[in-house]
Amino acid sequence: MTSPFARADFPFALRLVTEAAALAAHDWVGRSEKEAGDGAAVEAMRKALGAININAVVMIGEGEKDNAPLLYRGERIGTGEPEIEIAVDPIEGTTNMANGVDNSMAVMALAPRGAMFDLGPSFYMDKLVLPAAAKGKVDPSWSVAQKLEALAAALNKPVRELCIFVLNRKRHHGIIKEIHAAGARTMLQENGDVAGAFMAVEPNSQVDALFGTGGSPEGIITAIFTRAMGGEFFGRVDPQSDDEAAKVKAFGLDSSRWLSGQELVKSDDAIFVASGINSGPLCRGVRLKHGVASLHTVILMAATQARYDMVSRLKQN
Repeated sequence: MTSPFARADFPFALRLVTEAAALAAHDWVGRSEKEAGDGAAVEAMRKALGAININAVVMIGEGEKDNAPLLYRGERIGTGEPEIEIAVDPIEGTTNMANGVDNSMAVMALAPRGAMFDLGPSFYMDKLVLPAAAKGKVDPSWSVAQKLEALAAALNKPVRELCIFVLNRKRHHGIIKEIHAAGARTMLQENGDVAGAFMAVEPNSQVDALFGTGGSPEGIITAIFTRAMGGEFFGRVDPQSDDEAAKVKAFGLDSSRWLSGQELVKSDDAIFVASGINSGPLCRGVRLKHGVASLHTVILMAATQARYDMVSRLKQN
């Protein structure tokens, strides 16, 4: 059977999945109910996945961390051969969605079966995301100061002009201090490291790199679109509790080892899809007018580094 990645229409059919999740989540924007919004997005995404012609296994999904009965790790969707693997985040930026502020979207990534690194019980991943100009020039094991010096040299600017995206979390207080001590600036946001990673590889962005720990699902997803945009991704599992650390170790993962984007996703036949819920640096949010919803979806292809921006208008009941 022909691989779905060889079908010209396949990437564009995928937008129906993230659009369904984004539209379902939008009903909960600004209502301060994270769980309800996330549940609606998960259900809508799962239903839409079952309606398109795929045979998928969920490698990165909702699962144990979110107590989700759908889109859990190992769930199979569709029948036939060949299989593909998917990584999903029905709402990236759930808190932002619930609070009615910018930067939330529905995202998914796909690759051929066997391409995605199995992160098992890992919930959190330390990440380094670099723009194309710095590819091959920064070692993730270096100190913060060494990374900034190499990044500045690669971008041909002084360290004091660098801006690093970091999630504003207690676990990052040390990194943030080191960045400032080296003379660089930070962009601190409460949520949304997928959007932060996008800014790090977008040439016209004010962000030069992403440092720090976020969700493991977002790591696989970010590795795919970083490759599609010509940048570089590194990640290492970074347990945030003793329980997670024990499970990660038992699964055979080494929390001291940095993995490249090519190790995390071994195939260039990988696709990233995102539909905006609230507007952010990658996608415009859902807009409702006279009973018609306007949705903005971005599709990125790792093999060709092509980008497609699509707008759908759906009549609401």
